[in-house]
Amino acid sequence: MSRAGRVGWIGAGVLIVLGAAIKPVWFPAPVEPPYHLVKTWGGEGTAPGRFRNPIGIAYGNGRVYVADSLNHRIQVFDPDGRFIRRIAVPDQGRPMNIAVRDGKVYVADYWNDDVLIFGADGALERTLGTPGKAGSAPGRFNSPTGVAVGPKGDLYVAGFHNQRVQKLGPDGRFIRQWGHTGEKGYVEAGWFNYPIDVAVAPDGTLYVAGGYNDRIQVFGPDGRFLRKWGGPFAANVSGPFNGWFRTPTCVAIGPRGNVFVADEENDRIQKFTPQGRFLTAFGTPHRGPGYTEIAVTVAPDGTVYTVNLIGNRVEVWRPGPAPAR
Repeated sequence: MSRAGRVGWIGAGVLIVLGAAIKPVWFPAPVEPPYHLVKTWGGEGTAPGRFRNPIGIAYGNGRVYVADSLNHRIQVFDPDGRFIRRIAVPDQGRPMNIAVRDGKVYVADYWNDDVLIFGADGALERTLGTPGKAGSAPGRFNSPTGVAVGPKGDLYVAGFHNQRVQKLGPDGRFIRQWGHTGEKGYVEAGWFNYPIDVAVAPDGTLYVAGGYNDRIQVFGPDGRFLRKWGGPFAANVSGPFNGWFRTPTCVAIGPRGNVFVADEENDRIQKFTPQGRFLTAFGTPHRGPGYTEIAVTVAPDGTVYTVNLIGNRVEVWRPGPAPAR
């Protein structure tokens, strides 16, 4: 999801001018060791357990769910990577980020401008939005890319081309939105430049991965803006440094409340406290064109599952350095 013409990263030691004040940019050091890779599964193909452009991932009910975009399906695995079943996405849909709650699977279908809700048996139970027809009215979508379920069953949907995040009730009724429909915002709090994913903490706090803003924005359960982070002053500046982003494409909440962000163009996952303090980073460097770490989810025991886009595989990570051999 790279884009031309956006603000490039600024080298180490550069001074940022903010009004009349000049302040040095802070480059935080890791305070935790990186995670280590314990296993992978997948590979390119159409057979069960193989992928073509996997883009989203979620953990729920002891299962790992993977959005297999170009195969128009969700694949379900046990935590060790054994294939269980597939869920077909209708109308040649392109599933993006997904969520799992109480056995139900929620899918943001970028291609068909809708959100799909599947039951535990994989049957389609409900469709939100109008399939195949983009819209900007409340409750309509234009290329939805992320979905999350709140503690009371409310749905949060990132609308890529509508430049907004919507909150819907469990019945699909529109409640509120963040952002300004169809209008990009680059620096201002509460504005988005192609939001890509959302996550909701158990207390109802909303985290938004603002893809081309290169930042995370945080909103309280009452909808109020709380904070943002990513690069100098979270001001739409990208870079490879700790705490900076180059297109964050997925955000997930860990069992201790920490925030994990898939930093796509930096080929890594970054881990933060809920307040945005950088903790550590890890990932698989790419070799050749394309990007690796595009999506992330965290199991209750702290195991991290990521999607490697160019490698067409799932990667499993655990905290701390790799055991000595």
